Amino acid sequence: MKKLLLTLFIAILNICAFAQNGLITGNVIDKTQNLSLPGATLKILPGNRYTISDQSGRFEFLNVPNGEYQIEVSYLGYKKYSQSINLSSKSLSLTIVLEEGVIAGNEVVVLGDRLRGQAKALSQQRSNTNITNIVSSDQIGRFPDANIGDAIKRIPGITMQNDQGEARNIIIRGMAPELNSVTLNGDRIPSAEGDNRRVQMDLIPSDMIQTIEVNKTLTPDMDADAIGGSVNLITRAAPNVQRISFTAASGYSPIRDKATYTGALVYGNRFIKNKLGVVLSASYNDNNFGSDNIEAVWAKDDFDNVFVEEHDIRKYDVQRIRRSFSLSSDYKFNAKNNISFSGMYNWRDDYENRFRLRYTSIEPVYDTNDLIVGYEGRARRETKGGIDNDKVKAKRLERQEVKNFALKGEHLLSPKLDFDWAASYSDASEKRPNERYMQFQTGRRDIILDLADSELPAVTSTGIANSNFSLRDLTENNDFTKESEMGYRINFRTPLSLINNQKGRLKFGARLRIKEKERLNNFIAYEPINAFGNLSTLPTITFNNALVQGPQFAPGTFVDKKYLGGLNLNDASLFNAEEAPEEFLALNYSAKEAISAGYIRYDQDINEQLSFIAGIRLENTNINYTGNIVEDEEDLQGQRTLKNDYLNVLPSLTLKYIIKENLILRAAYTTSLARPNYYDLVPYFNSLPSDEELNVGNSNLKAATANNFDFLIEKYFKSVGIISGGAFYKNINNFIYTYRDAQYTTSKFAADFPDENNPINTGANWTFTQRRNGEAVKVYGFEIAFQRQLDFLPGFLKGFGIYTNYTFTKSKAEGVFNADGDLRSGVPLPGTAPNLFNASLSYETKKLVARLSYNFSDAYLDELGGEGFEDRFYDKQSFLDANASYKITNKIRLFGEANNLTNQALRYYQGVAARTAQLEYYRPRYTFGLKYDL
Repeated sequence: MKKLLLTLFIAILNICAFAQNGLITGNVIDKTQNLSLPGATLKILPGNRYTISDQSGRFEFLNVPNGEYQIEVSYLGYKKYSQSINLSSKSLSLTIVLEEGVIAGNEVVVLGDRLRGQAKALSQQRSNTNITNIVSSDQIGRFPDANIGDAIKRIPGITMQNDQGEARNIIIRGMAPELNSVTLNGDRIPSAEGDNRRVQMDLIPSDMIQTIEVNKTLTPDMDADAIGGSVNLITRAAPNVQRISFTAASGYSPIRDKATYTGALVYGNRFIKNKLGVVLSASYNDNNFGSDNIEAVWAKDDFDNVFVEEHDIRKYDVQRIRRSFSLSSDYKFNAKNNISFSGMYNWRDDYENRFRLRYTSIEPVYDTNDLIVGYEGRARRETKGGIDNDKVKAKRLERQEVKNFALKGEHLLSPKLDFDWAASYSDASEKRPNERYMQFQTGRRDIILDLADSELPAVTSTGIANSNFSLRDLTENNDFTKESEMGYRINFRTPLSLINNQKGRLKFGARLRIKEKERLNNFIAYEPINAFGNLSTLPTITFNNALVQGPQFAPGTFVDKKYLGGLNLNDASLFNAEEAPEEFLALNYSAKEAISAGYIRYDQDINEQLSFIAGIRLENTNINYTGNIVEDEEDLQGQRTLKNDYLNVLPSLTLKYIIKENLILRAAYTTSLARPNYYDLVPYFNSLPSDEELNVGNSNLKAATANNFDFLIEKYFKSVGIISGGAFYKNINNFIYTYRDAQYTTSKFAADFPDENNPINTGANWTFTQRRNGEAVKVYGFEIAFQRQLDFLPGFLKGFGIYTNYTFTKSKAEGVFNADGDLRSGVPLPGTAPNLFNASLSYETKKLVARLSYNFSDAYLDELGGEGFEDRFYDKQSFLDANASYKITNKIRLFGEANNLTNQALRYYQGVAARTAQLEYYRPRYTFGLKYDL
């Protein structure tokens, strides 16, 4: 390794010392709005020298011989640009101003706001060598999406898992959230959740992002842990002139008859003779809403009778306040050197009360012929809240925060070598302080189980009075999770062509990521010194109105949240307090990871039509995990520590063939990986004798690796549009799934854990649960997309535009075992939705922009159970959204938005589609506001 670094260093010195040619640098900007244009294609004639402008509109040509040239610039939706230049010294700096205008018939049409955004996005997508989808801020703003997750779900091949009616977890081409990566300006975003690597997309407001870049194939200079794809969120860059915009809006959430409030501010300008650029952004969203939810756990007896063994009716009241601040700045020392700083801080406060009626331990009652004649079970009523003070007002507070700070530099060391570097820090955390639960329970009694409609299973019990409910438990927990990452990277790039008169470029570099994660939960159970009595003797609140699901679902009576929040649980004269280690000991852990990588990337044009990227990336992962050994549910016997490291060698080849102007064929072979979730690797050990269960971490889990094959053909329209179609195939080895063994015995334990105390009694059969590697998964599918303004139609019809895409995905997993140890066949990969479809119809005039948007995601397996009966599926979803804006003046615009007009529910089902496991409704949301753009 030292010899390699020394060789590279000497080569760099030689390049710098003996460079004889010159540099051409500059910026590409829009004439009308003076905004930077990323993704512009610039060519120098004669010859085949070309380059692409970056996110800030900057470009550079390295190692250009002195002489006279013609520089040409092309950009979708803009007139072609041509200029004569004379390079007679070591460097030449240019500012290229493009004039917008597309040809529709025999007339030139000036771009509207929406088309200008599409032109930026499609120009970047066209100029990229790898397979990507780009969405610009102008397009994002035309969809009625409050957070970035809702905007992403409209991109081909992407679906989202929802939480409280908002898109949270991203699934790309059927790959579960853990198999994808999310970055902010190229730096990884940590996860605020305790046990996995998922990035919470509902944390980031959509109006804080300038561009969404979805990379469906990777290049060697990109992080490799993205089997499904990599989403890069790009914040606003400093403008070329002063820009100020302000948005204020309010709305209505019918589910709880509450108002919503939204505000956003953007300020950008350049100072010190345009050397220093600064852009500040702020966003605020206050959404007061809730959800109506029913849940069921299905069981099967020895006679194959199917029934519900647990049933919930849940009413959620939620206030979600989302705040975000960002700063981006850059300083141009000269044409060869600039540095930039960016920072973003997002935090979201969820204030929640939950009122839950649960029927549990439901069992059939049989006659002498083993026929079911009734059911017995218990009823429980639980209030969830927090301490009652001026801040949380007896609600449970969950605060999630994400911070990211980065310092970067770009330097032209010579006409033959450029160099860039970056150092970044990011962290994510989740805090849940003073989360309280108060639960009351009846004894076992007869209940009525109505399964006539298994999609709406209902449970009732006659004759239960509040006095029948006695206190079961009173608890408070304080949960904290934090993940942080320090990142460093360095890249060098130099012209190097193996074919005369064709462009070639060698890029090489290194990256280091240092990650830490810990979960520190605590759980305390309280027992009143003086008995409370029962539910009838305490302050209560009653919800007699039915849930959205139907009149048979009314939550009923619960302890008032104010009463729960006002209890002084720290007063030893009123309560006995005792930690409940069975609730948190096995969950707590600490993890450290160091990921070091190096790569070589070689770009070469074969001719003016065909080019390729070839390269290899090496990623070494070093891990150090510590977990708890817990026996008999609550006894901490000690800790186990895992240390391990492994190296992944990841080659790739990407081809791009320009059949003719704006008709492009792409193909790629890439390799990628997905590291196990944090908690899956933690060497914890948790035995639960009362339930005869054993849950164990797996420190021997391997990272899943994939061989990916992609093919895509794209046709770009000069009038700003695209039609594309492609196919993909992924062969994933060592994918990770949950293994359950319902026949786990003493002998099996002794073989698996020879150094641990055996908690299993001789002759007993326990249920053993552990995350394990399967053998292989094959994923394949295709996607098509069409996007175009219908400007070829006559009259007012030319104002219409279409945006639509469809993705089909299929998968098959091998090496999955059921609870009896038998190999399961025909199992799909969890997260693989067979059909995804987006459609949008827009209409635009000089003043009016309106859009109707539809999003469909098919049902898919979400979680493998011990057998097919226990498999959990995420049901299909259909969302219809609408929005419109009207320009009162050139600076002021009114807008309105409506989300979820179909009242789409979040639904899971167990085993088969008819058996509802969860059905949660949110109802539509409406927003109206004003935007001022100076």
